[in-house]
Amino acid sequence: MTGSPFLHTGEASAPTYGRGLLDRLLAGTPSDEAPLTHVAEIPARPARHGDWPQWAHEDVVRAFQEHGVARPWHHQARAAEIAAGGEHVVVSTGTASGKSFAYQLPVLSDLAEDPQATALYLSPTKALGADQLRAVTELTSGVDALSTVAACAYDGDTATEIRQWTRRHSRWIFTNPDMLHLALLPGHARWARLWRRLKYVVVDECHAYRGVFGSHVALILRRLRRVARRYGADPVFVLASATTAGPGAAASRLIGAPCREVTEDGSPQGARTVAMWEPPLLRDVTGEHGAPVRRAAGTEAARLLADLVAEGARTLAFVRSRHGAELTAMGARRLLAESAPELVDRVAAYRAGYLAEDRRDLEAALSDGRLLGVAGTNALELGVDIAGLDAVIVAGFPGTVASFRQQGGRAGRRGQGSLVVLVARDDPLDTYLVHHPEALLDRPVEATVTDPGNPYVLGPQLLCAADELPLSDAEVEEFGAHDVLTRLAEQGLIRRRPHGWFVTPGTQPHAGVEIRSGIGHQISIVEGETGRMLGTVDAARAPATIHPGAVHIHQGETFVVDELYLDDGIALVHAEDPEWSTTAREITDICCVSVDERREYGPVTVAYVGVEVTHRVVGYLRRLPSGEVLDHIPLDMPEHTLDTRAVMYTIEPELLDTVGVTPDRVPGALHAAEHAAIGLLPLLATCDRGDIGGVSVDLHPDTGLPTVFVYDGQPGGAGFAERGYHRITKWLTATRDAVSACECAMGCPSCVYSPKCGNGNDPLDKAGAVAVLDAVLAAIEASGPSDR
Repeated sequence: MTGSPFLHTGEASAPTYGRGLLDRLLAGTPSDEAPLTHVAEIPARPARHGDWPQWAHEDVVRAFQEHGVARPWHHQARAAEIAAGGEHVVVSTGTASGKSFAYQLPVLSDLAEDPQATALYLSPTKALGADQLRAVTELTSGVDALSTVAACAYDGDTATEIRQWTRRHSRWIFTNPDMLHLALLPGHARWARLWRRLKYVVVDECHAYRGVFGSHVALILRRLRRVARRYGADPVFVLASATTAGPGAAASRLIGAPCREVTEDGSPQGARTVAMWEPPLLRDVTGEHGAPVRRAAGTEAARLLADLVAEGARTLAFVRSRHGAELTAMGARRLLAESAPELVDRVAAYRAGYLAEDRRDLEAALSDGRLLGVAGTNALELGVDIAGLDAVIVAGFPGTVASFRQQGGRAGRRGQGSLVVLVARDDPLDTYLVHHPEALLDRPVEATVTDPGNPYVLGPQLLCAADELPLSDAEVEEFGAHDVLTRLAEQGLIRRRPHGWFVTPGTQPHAGVEIRSGIGHQISIVEGETGRMLGTVDAARAPATIHPGAVHIHQGETFVVDELYLDDGIALVHAEDPEWSTTAREITDICCVSVDERREYGPVTVAYVGVEVTHRVVGYLRRLPSGEVLDHIPLDMPEHTLDTRAVMYTIEPELLDTVGVTPDRVPGALHAAEHAAIGLLPLLATCDRGDIGGVSVDLHPDTGLPTVFVYDGQPGGAGFAERGYHRITKWLTATRDAVSACECAMGCPSCVYSPKCGNGNDPLDKAGAVAVLDAVLAAIEASGPSDR
């Protein structure tokens, strides 16, 4: 489903369950508000079944039938057949289409037939892994042929004694790429029992492995395959993915081997109503500089969540931040306390950062229906099986079409009708989408981008591989890594010997590789008076979320941060229930520290430079629930500096004047050009948009000129900016063409808006961006060929 599944009819041919829910929401909306901007209907889809394959073990088939699977759907049977035949396969179908069956049937059948066979399951989140482990445990319980499977989790939450038991006895281990990288592969000798008879490797929600993170995982999976070969195993990979562009090619790139794809969805789907919802402007309330304020998306989501729960509709609200999820849940509970107090305890928040036991309790309550409404972050986007949801509220565009489809797909998981509501934030991008729904509903999903050949990722991963087993010349050729290894040898990190490449003694490469780069160490949030640990937050996010004075919400309890000790890894809080919330204010500076390469084209200069990107929290706003700003409290917080690489270009002001970009338009024109360039660089540099950042300045202190930077978001660089520099003409031509060809008048998400802009996509000047890009390209062209 890479095209649009939507029918923009405004009305369904007959009332649907989702439309009925929407009508009741509108009935509860004040008459002077008109929040609904668009309604789209997705028609119901009937089921297409396949047959039980003859190779499936009869006890496994019986277990599925006892759990309600009378016959597999067509795509389930097809993917399972390919895997059982010994070919790698990816099944890429919609949310709630039963992709788990595609690997459960062949894995469990082989484990039942061969009492020594083993399997490995990998997921990007602990919640998903725990959910799938529960499902397999329930499925295999009481099945004699599967009594020795002993499926177990092996992740950061697993106790030491359980880890030891798992290593000795479990035949199906549920883990994640982090533990695979840090424990199973470097300590492969202790896991010999697993590797010798490894039949299957399951890679769940594989679309989550994109960008630099995905490139690391791709190389970890190659390391897995070579360790398995060392023990005589050649496992079949079964991958599950949300709907994405080119899933077969993406999966093949991820595992390093040809992978077949199954994309035709045979599961039934109830009719789905998708509504675009814009909260109203607030009367007599102003924001910064007297600007009008629209009701906050989280506040609106809380009202919708409460109304839907009161209607008896099982509802999940996706909120963009942890703090927002807590506020939305609290707001819904407060409203229900007035209208339906018996339902207050059936609404909760779910987010990353909770302690393991809290997450498990919430996941169980979600699964068995004790919770009727949940406000969560995208931690619930990936695969946790929440059956029977009636409605999903998406509070703010999540950044990609794929994420919106994934979140909306949580609704209607039993085939009944459902409602999906996108609530716009007070942000130009969200505003554009709810008034131009085709920009979201008719756009194809994005491709999953990884680049395992990226030398910035490949080098550290090769050191890990060589530390596990010496690299042979044939493997070096397979990795295409001779030049990278030569540079590592020059640095004294690896040595060439007659029997292969060996890591230099004393080198410990695994601990130095952060596959989820940028997360950093964890800060513990502790209640000062009692010593109770409330949760954690990663160090990079801490200054903006748990700074002194910040309001922190944990499962409905409100706290205020007293002190933040970054070096000691602790934040102290006290219980308090203020009437306001807090929002950090940050500034970003970029300075050049070196010039690696430079080209001059008359009034335009292009350079590949080393930069320091500095983020600093300078204060916070206190806001009332209405959105009104009470005040701004200054803070003196430490800076967070990223040493990385950037491609930049400068333009003489006279050239800008010549093309009609007057001084007052320069900030918006450069800003729009920067956004568009970030959006187009993945076409040439094989990166994800989240891997890069940008800054534009109308008068940068290091250059004395209007300057645009696009930088790698990884410490030391990741090679993306370098590729942009060497292909500057192709890159900026594609950027200019995309902006010029866009049919919007003033800019939109398809051209110059960015979902992650720290300045709220303001100012932006689309026409100015085209003029800037035309001028830069003309100057480069006048100086002759530049791209290599």
